[in-house]
Amino acid sequence: MRKTYLFILLFVSIFKTSYAQQQPVGDMANSTFSQPQPFLFTVSTLNPQGRNWSLNYSGGYGERTVTPLGFDGVDQNFSAKGYLGNKFTLMAMLGTGFSNNGGVRTLQQAEVLRDFIGGNQPMGFRAGASLGFRREFNSDAVAFSRITAAYEVSNWKLGANLRFEKAFATNRDGLDLITSVGVHRHISGQLFGGFEAVGQDLEGFWEADEAEGGARLLIGPSLNYAPVNSRLAFSLCGGPIIYATRSAATQGQFAYRELPTTNGFTLKFNVGFRFL
Repeated sequence: MRKTYLFILLFVSIFKTSYAQQQPVGDMANSTFSQPQPFLFTVSTLNPQGRNWSLNYSGGYGERTVTPLGFDGVDQNFSAKGYLGNKFTLMAMLGTGFSNNGGVRTLQQAEVLRDFIGGNQPMGFRAGASLGFRREFNSDAVAFSRITAAYEVSNWKLGANLRFEKAFATNRDGLDLITSVGVHRHISGQLFGGFEAVGQDLEGFWEADEAEGGARLLIGPSLNYAPVNSRLAFSLCGGPIIYATRSAATQGQFAYRELPTTNGFTLKFNVGFRFL
């Protein structure tokens, strides 16, 4: 639990430092549209108001968790996100995980996204799709594609993903389906709050022999803050991980993907720095 408190204190300290530097002038709404990534688990293309490049640092701590809901230990990730033109967005990430069981793991991921519906105005609905490749913390190679949707207005931010994954490893599902949704409502000033929910291997609800152990769910509160006249933006999310079903036939085969015997939790934060 000490590690959890340290992550919360770190996020609050960064938040307060940025708030102290905030200027009382500027377009309050536009600063919320220009940030690179308001949600932690739900990825979207760049809002037209913020189509530039950014560097992002994210960290997390988890117990009894599995990829992609978190890492069982402390993880740190550096990513770049930027606009390529013609509604294309590039996102590349490098991650390092320090396992609770000892040892250090790494993750690499690259993804190209594009809007196909909307995406011409800062406010409103946009939808798109992506292609990407990831090498997970357990060294499995995974190709994936996602359908993305986002809706942003002055008081609301909504995002949703439907991700399809193909792992090139034995004893893995032929095709993984991962869903996520994020909802933010304006609270005060530049602070938004709401929740995020993620579902993985949901076929475990109707397939008793689901290849990767069963269905798992994450749902928890989410905060987002983008100061006026600042290049920084902050997000925080965490919550319980519920292992809703279990497939005894495959329990315990995967060191970093097996279902623990009890439910877990994860806490993640992101700090984005946007270039002009």
